[in-house]
Amino acid sequence: MSGLSEHRRRLLIALGGLALGWPFGVCAGMYDDLMQAARSGDGGGVQALLDRGMDANTADEDGMTLLMYAVRNGDVTLVRDLLRRRARLRVRNRAGDTALMLAALEGQREIAGLLLDAGAELNHDGWNPLLYAAFAGKAELVRLLLARGAMIDATAPNGMSALMLAARNGHVDVVRTLLARGARTDLQSDRGARAIDLARESGNTDIAELISSMRGSVPDK
Repeated sequence: MSGLSEHRRRLLIALGGLALGWPFGVCAGMYDDLMQAARSGDGGGVQALLDRGMDANTADEDGMTLLMYAVRNGDVTLVRDLLRRRARLRVRNRAGDTALMLAALEGQREIAGLLLDAGAELNHDGWNPLLYAAFAGKAELVRLLLARGAMIDATAPNGMSALMLAARNGHVDVVRTLLARGARTDLQSDRGARAIDLARESGNTDIAELISSMRGSVPDK
């Protein structure tokens, strides 16, 4: 339901409820209650409303689905329940994030594993879960995603790879992990900067030295 206006979203939900014999006001009220429960981390409240017939793929005006809120809140139980109810995995919110991307950004390793087991998309154009995990310094997530087949040298729209993001942001554990698994050190961003350049620009001299010591690292410009 992402991409719909709030008014249209409410109307569709209400129409669905009317088909079940609910009064219009009850439908709109249940939608408000459902989204409030999701935002506040009330997993039990979300499940109770789903049991009353609300759609597991309900989303708010920002395209945030119940699954995305459960991921953000770290609610493993609710994530499992939503997956059982066939919550969609490839839906994106208004910012372009999927549930798996949010799990990577938040460092939700167990939840990320559940989403991957359920078929969440790992490699796609643009920002992806590995880039998010590297950006945020979530080393365990980086290792999980790589073990599950993440493309180590995939780049964001600005040409930044996971190694570049980790080097710029000072995440030495992520840098070590990526280098140990063969991440390329010669890739350049859209402004011509390599991972070692970004590390130096950010004052992360330990990371710059680590990259420089790796076999195959390109010489200084």
